[in-house]
Amino acid sequence: MAIDAVKIIPRKGGRKAQWWRDARDGYLFALPWLLGFFIFTLGPMLISIAMSFSQWDGITPISRIQWVGLQNYQQLLTDDARFAKALGNTVWYVCWAVPFGTLNALGLALLLNQEVKGQAVFRTLFYLPSVVSGVATSMMWMWLYNPSFGPVNFALAKLGVPQSQLPGWLTDPKWAMTAFIFMSLWGVGNSMLIYLAGLQGVPTHLYEAADLDGASAWVRLRNVTLPLLTPTILFNLIMGIIGSFQTFTQAFIMTSGGPKDATLFFVLYLYQKAFQQFKMGYASAMAWILFIIIMALTLTLMRTSQRWVYYEGERG
Repeated sequence: MAIDAVKIIPRKGGRKAQWWRDARDGYLFALPWLLGFFIFTLGPMLISIAMSFSQWDGITPISRIQWVGLQNYQQLLTDDARFAKALGNTVWYVCWAVPFGTLNALGLALLLNQEVKGQAVFRTLFYLPSVVSGVATSMMWMWLYNPSFGPVNFALAKLGVPQSQLPGWLTDPKWAMTAFIFMSLWGVGNSMLIYLAGLQGVPTHLYEAADLDGASAWVRLRNVTLPLLTPTILFNLIMGIIGSFQTFTQAFIMTSGGPKDATLFFVLYLYQKAFQQFKMGYASAMAWILFIIIMALTLTLMRTSQRWVYYEGERG
C-alpha cells in the first residue's frame, strides 16, 4: 500500500519569525528577574556613581545637590587617614582570612568525604555555623573572647599562660584583628560544601588507576584530587575575597571599629560616613573604590588561573 507523503507546511514567517517568538518567550520568563535587577541593582549603582561626584546628606532634596566633581575621590586618596587605615585593615584581614579559610574548608571537605559512619551528621554539624545569624555569631564570640570569664582565656590559663599575659582579644589593638581572623574560620561551611561537591565530581577511575600504580594517599591527593579541584578552589578564592572585603556585621556589633581603629573595616567606615555622618556622596565614592579593588583582584585571579587551574579534558 502506497503511503502518501505528508507535506509539512512551515509556520508563517519562517525561521526568523520563530526565532523572535522564542526570544520573546524567553524574555517574558526572565522578566521578573530583569525588573528586579534594573530596579534594585543597576538603578542604585548608576545613582551611586552620580552621588560619588556630589555632596549630599541623604535628606536634602535631590534638586539641591551640590556637585563637587572628583573632590570626594581626591579627599579619600590623599587627605583621609581613617580611609587608609580602614583599607589597610581590610587588606590585612583578607590576606590572612582567605588563605586560612580556604585551607580549613578544603581540609574539612576531604575529611567529610570519607565513607565513615555518621557521615551525614558530621557534615550537618560542620555546615550549621554558616547558617547561623551573623548577629548571633558575633554575640557568641564576644562571650568566648571575654577576658574575665570567656572560655578561650580560661583554656589558655589552664595550659599555663600567666594571667597577666592572657590576650585582651577585643580590647587590645594587637590582638583584635587576630581575633577576627580566628572567628572567620567558624563560618567556612559554604565553602566546605562546594569543595564536597567538587570532590564528588572527581572520576573514580583516576583513583583506581593511581592505586594500580601503587600511589600513596598523598600522591593521589597531589596529582589527582587537587588538580581536578582547582576550578572549585578558584571559585571559592574569588568568593572569599569578595566576602572578606565586605566584612561588616562582626565589627559593627563586637568592636564598632575599635580598639583604636584596629578593626575599622572598609565597609564599616563606609557605613559610618553614610548613615552616621550623612555623607552619602563620600560614601558612594568609597563604594566605587571598593568595587574597583574587588574587580581588579578578580580579574587578576582569572588571568593567572590559566597557569594553575586545570579543567578535565584539557591536554597538557
